[in-house]
Amino acid sequence: MNRFRALCVLLAMGLSLALGGCGYNALQSQEEAVFKAWADVESNLQRRADLVPNLVETVKGFAQQEKDVLTGVVEARAKATQVTINPQDLSDPAAMERLQAAQGGLSSALGRLMVVVERYPELKSNQNFLDLQNQLEGTENRINVARQRYNQAVEQFNAAIRKFPYNLTNNFLLHLERKAYFKAEAGAQAVPQVKFD
Repeated sequence: MNRFRALCVLLAMGLSLALGGCGYNALQSQEEAVFKAWADVESNLQRRADLVPNLVETVKGFAQQEKDVLTGVVEARAKATQVTINPQDLSDPAAMERLQAAQGGLSSALGRLMVVVERYPELKSNQNFLDLQNQLEGTENRINVARQRYNQAVEQFNAAIRKFPYNLTNNFLLHLERKAYFKAEAGAQAVPQVKFD
């Protein structure tokens, strides 16, 4: 009976060591790191969306005749806030592309708004506008940092599920899918054309 107990204890210890070294917990932690990094991206995208209405209202007070540009910003914000990704969709490149396209549309609309602002010196010196512009610039920087951190978390996770022995654990137990990177939107490499009428 003592031999049987000793064998059971040895077997239990061997099994716990094997499971500990198989990466089960590490893969779970890395996937959670991807989800957290994505939540940080979403938080910053929401912050930008929350700033847009105040920015539009401030510009509207000075530039009533720029209705098309202001309407474009409001519509782009609406589209950007309608496209969301839940953690389960992070493995879907098409979902990421839809989000990036909507966010790219908002970035483009905000860029056009800033070009319009150049025509109104009194607006550029308005303290409310300057504060909002600074907050927006800071938010854009936060979004960029959050995107980079997300991509780093995705890189670590995607590499882990492909490395031995973690790939065995993933293939036989977890079935986790690779996560999609946050990429530059199509045409982001092109230099924007700015025209003053």
